Amino acid sequence: MAYEIERKFLVKGDFKQFAVSSTYIVQGYIYFDKEKSVRVRIRGDKGFITVKSSVGDSKVTRNEWEYEIPASEANEMLRLCGENVIEKTRYVVNIKNLTVEVDEFYGENEGLLLAEIELINESQQFEKPDFLGQEVTGQPRYYNAQLCVNPYSKWRG
Repeated sequence: MAYEIERKFLVKGDFKQFAVSSTYIVQGYIYFDKEKSVRVRIRGDKGFITVKSSVGDSKVTRNEWEYEIPASEANEMLRLCGENVIEKTRYVVNIKNLTVEVDEFYGENEGLLLAEIELINESQQFEKPDFLGQEVTGQPRYYNAQLCVNPYSKWRG
């Protein structure tokens, strides 16, 4: 069983000066509901298909299975997603022993900057970088699948 253990934060400050890489991502959702999703993604020139599901009542841990697939097949699958597609650039920032992935969204989610920190376990402690703002872990409207159907431009305030 593969797990994803992560916490999400809004980004409030300059992070790009610390980024060691950036990649353009297009991803769509073939299926999603409150507890599970099937996602197809093109990251750079590679395709991926990912299945995620909730783990009990945890807001931090989810089951995750991700497999590389040919980019041409990922492009075909993206067409199945219809409107359920988002675009973003992902920046990787390494600070001390911490890797932070910051997503800068486009289209109807323009203006949203979300950071994710993957952890070894739910109780792992870390020093929060200055550019991280409010924690939004477990808030469904910040899930990428939800941003497809209820984009940031409709509810930001």
